[in-house]
Amino acid sequence: MGVAGARVGGGKSDYLNILSGTSQNIVGIAVAALATFVVNVLMSNTLGAEAFGVVTVATQAAFVASFATRSGMDMAVLRDVAVEVGEGRFGRIRVPVARATLIGTLVSTAVGAAVFFGAGSVQKLFSLEGDEGRLAIQMAAVGLPFLALANIWLSATRGLKIMRYTLYVFWAGQPIVWIGLMLVGWQLARTSWMSTLSYSLSWVIAAAAAGYFWRRESLQWQAEPMEPGALNRLFRYAGPRAPMEPGALNRLFRYAGPRAPAALFSQLLFWTDLFVLTRYASDVEVGIYSAALRAGQVIVLFLTSVSLMFSPFVADLHNRGETARLDRLFKALTRWTIAATVPVFLVLLVAPEEVLRIFGGRFSEGQAALLILIAGQFVNIATGSVGFVLIMVGRTGWDLVIYGASLVLNLGLAFWLCPRYGMEGAAVANAVTFAVSKWARLYLVKRFVHIQPYDRDYARLLVPSGVALGVMWLVHSAVTGPWLADLVATAVLGSIAYVLVYLMVGVTPAERKGISSLVGSLRTRVSH
Repeated sequence: MGVAGARVGGGKSDYLNILSGTSQNIVGIAVAALATFVVNVLMSNTLGAEAFGVVTVATQAAFVASFATRSGMDMAVLRDVAVEVGEGRFGRIRVPVARATLIGTLVSTAVGAAVFFGAGSVQKLFSLEGDEGRLAIQMAAVGLPFLALANIWLSATRGLKIMRYTLYVFWAGQPIVWIGLMLVGWQLARTSWMSTLSYSLSWVIAAAAAGYFWRRESLQWQAEPMEPGALNRLFRYAGPRAPMEPGALNRLFRYAGPRAPAALFSQLLFWTDLFVLTRYASDVEVGIYSAALRAGQVIVLFLTSVSLMFSPFVADLHNRGETARLDRLFKALTRWTIAATVPVFLVLLVAPEEVLRIFGGRFSEGQAALLILIAGQFVNIATGSVGFVLIMVGRTGWDLVIYGASLVLNLGLAFWLCPRYGMEGAAVANAVTFAVSKWARLYLVKRFVHIQPYDRDYARLLVPSGVALGVMWLVHSAVTGPWLADLVATAVLGSIAYVLVYLMVGVTPAERKGISSLVGSLRTRVSH
């Protein structure tokens, strides 16, 4: 969908646009999940559990840090672009995006340099031993500026309600390029630091691609001078919601307000328990828990993609006061997200040992931790895009409060449970924190935006889910051959049963009409 289609004209077109984008994204998400999975399997089987843990800690620490070093610019430009497009003010878009990109790049470069030259201190923080750990941290620091560039430019294209560039570059492109660069790098040094350097270089290429796509979409607009009110709005969104004081420097500091730490905390919630575990467990156990985290996070890929696509609609519709349409979209998208995630969740629930054996035989020891982790992630899925809604309507202060409290909860539980229960304790800290955090956001969205994601149509998911669970359990119990055959049979047959029953009883009448319209539209495009 191009810029011309970004200005939504009616409720039905909202559903069709999002349904069309969702259907197109399924392939991209599958590629992303497969590529990410291949990366982790390659590393775990080639480097071993100890080095795999080092790479996971280094790369995820860089990825998490990038959410802070972007200084809130990515979500700020997404919201600003969506609002300006909704009002038809295309000339006011390019300058704010350029300035936001500059801010994010400068901050990320400064932080990356500090981490690179202070790698020894960071190494001690994560209890990574030897030169391999220090070099891995330095190689991860190299990629920080490019992580910022790629994500700010991609956020700008999502503000245009164009999701495909995020799929091309972020979901599919970066992990595939990482695989290629890592295989080449291993010919020189089969080490954790080379694997991490390949990760950083993949973001260099991703940033170049993201910049090209943004330039291609925005080049036709004549850039108007940035009026004071526009810059003020941008700073108000990323910073507190108080009146702006005069002065660009002051506005810059305010611009890097609550969104930067909130974005950092949001990613830390996925990994804080792992970082705490490194202080109490062996490198092998850390590697096993890393694999369990990776496996459990597969179920959030679809939610994240849908949330990124939904975000500009939230900003646009809320800005125009169309709460009823926003509420209907929120309900539909959340139910679609749960429906699409159920088969993956059930596979992890029924066959956790077989899933983890993909990483290597030793990794099956993490199955108890995996079961705990997916319980928390299911709550994450079941509450939908509440976090993105809160951000896109400008409630960034509350967003920071919830993330800060959640991080304190996660740290407290992890430091209490990890010494006593190891990786299972870390998993409990992760699951409880996600559940509490998402429930709090659900309450705030209901209070401030007056929307919530649930209706009676959710009951339609019960029968397909029950049938799929029964089929998976029976197949898993009956197959006595190799573990891989067991896993494939369980996943394939259970998913087929789920899809067939869902098509019969899970689809609402309105969705059947939407699917028919989408199929007709696609046929028309193909014929022309």
